[in-house]
Amino acid sequence: MDAVGAIRISKDHHFSRILTRKKTVNINRIQPIKHPSSRLISAKIVPMQHIYSTWRSEYIGRDRENEGCAFCLALKEQDSPRNLIFHRGETCFGILNLYPYTSGHLMVVPFEHQPTLDALDCGTRAEMMELAAAALQVLREVYRPQGFNMGINIGEAAGAGIAEHIHLHVVPRWDGDTNFMSALGQTRVIPEALEETYRRVYEAWNAHLRNENP
Repeated sequence: MDAVGAIRISKDHHFSRILTRKKTVNINRIQPIKHPSSRLISAKIVPMQHIYSTWRSEYIGRDRENEGCAFCLALKEQDSPRNLIFHRGETCFGILNLYPYTSGHLMVVPFEHQPTLDALDCGTRAEMMELAAAALQVLREVYRPQGFNMGINIGEAAGAGIAEHIHLHVVPRWDGDTNFMSALGQTRVIPEALEETYRRVYEAWNAHLRNENP
């Protein structure tokens, strides 16, 4: 038998423990095979499969070819579809992602050029969260997404595209919006031009502000 171990199952058919020869097995990567005459089942190890999104390397390395921080440079320009900034608060601003994962992918960024969250003061961190919450409301109104990804990548090793200036991503998601185009074709299919995304988000954001402060 080619099993590398055995799994003893409990009455509710959940895996209770794994018996192997000097090896720990991740039960999430096991395909069980029931034995017809025993309550012991054999287990095969399924190797983890990796798919590489090589298009990300261009995104991560793009600022090495430019002088200065992309966020700080955008702050020096007038807000428009060119610099992609749609809102400026007291300590933070909202900007569309130049390389969006989905339509509506935006970022909340502090004015202060700092690489980590703990380098910011409490007021700045609080406004980042408030703007992120407002972004959820605006994007729900504009795009009707089925979910969101929100997060901060700190450091190049964690995948930060602009590691020296911390930023919080807000990404609308829909069922079935992930496919093999990014991994195999090195291409993301975005159904909307960035200029149109800017117009829709900018208008909806300002309408949100008017409703919040009548």
